[in-house]
Amino acid sequence: MEGVGGDAASDAVPLAKWRNDFTRAFQYYLDRSTPHPVQRWLGTLAAAAIYILRVYYAQGFYIVSYGLGIYILNLLIGFLSPKVDPELEALDGASLPTKGSDEFKPFIRRLPEFKFWYAITKAFCVAFLMTFFSVFDVPVFWPILLCYWIFLFVLTMKRQIVHMIKYKYVPFSFGKQRYTRKHSAASSSGTKD
Repeated sequence: MEGVGGDAASDAVPLAKWRNDFTRAFQYYLDRSTPHPVQRWLGTLAAAAIYILRVYYAQGFYIVSYGLGIYILNLLIGFLSPKVDPELEALDGASLPTKGSDEFKPFIRRLPEFKFWYAITKAFCVAFLMTFFSVFDVPVFWPILLCYWIFLFVLTMKRQIVHMIKYKYVPFSFGKQRYTRKHSAASSSGTKD
């Protein structure tokens, strides 16, 4: 009796070791990809293109695509939103300045770029795998889903842009800010004696 239970336990040890090794290797490459956002997003774009081609040639899985679109829209809202909502006026010091005299506080996202990228990439991979199971190929009239998704996107983005304008924040930075030196009139004339 003890031998039977021991065999099951010994079979689980190599599986646990393989899973641990795989998790470490995956995390290693994920960490190495962190400082390369352009290459990461190009990889995600390639995964999205493969998914789109799969749905196009399969002529189905529109419910999966609609769910993927709603999920990406939800991630986008998290990416564009501040960590602390100015409407709630959190007093923990991380709120955004609303007046010119307020102290500058940097924009901190509710969903950081790396987690945003990782979630979108996983979503495209899961949706791609779902296209191989016919149970997810529910027959629907896809133009209705597309129109409804566009309607949701426009309403959600309008609300988000109004929020950005109201609380005066821009969720994007375009690199390090550079300052130019002002030249005074006397120094720029360059008079010679």
